[in-house]
Amino acid sequence: MTPELIVDVAEALREASYDGPIWSANCEQMNVNLMRLSSGQGVAEHVNADLDVLLVVLEGVGTITLDGEERSFEAGQVFVLPRGTRRGIQCRNGPLVYITCHRQKGGLMPTVAR
Repeated sequence: MTPELIVDVAEALREASYDGPIWSANCEQMNVNLMRLSSGQGVAEHVNADLDVLLVVLEGVGTITLDGEERSFEAGQVFVLPRGTRRGIQCRNGPLVYITCHRQKGGLMPTVAR
């Protein structure tokens, strides 16, 4: 593993003063993002039609909406989000810190749920 693909999560969080991705790694076969959200912030519901996503919650408490069903979660939980699932995340008690991981795909952008 090359140095640019290694992150000290505690250091990255100390330096982060904004919501959103605070670290990303794009390898030949995989994309990984370290995300941070403040209390009350979230990721709007969207559909990723192309990729399954692994989501690992490291810190905080939040709500995830999967195809219209709302579920509470906390640090230590892991979700597998199948492609085509309408999903959104809301931080309830933050910061909410989580990692997403999926197969590499160039130009990945979520699609707004209709």
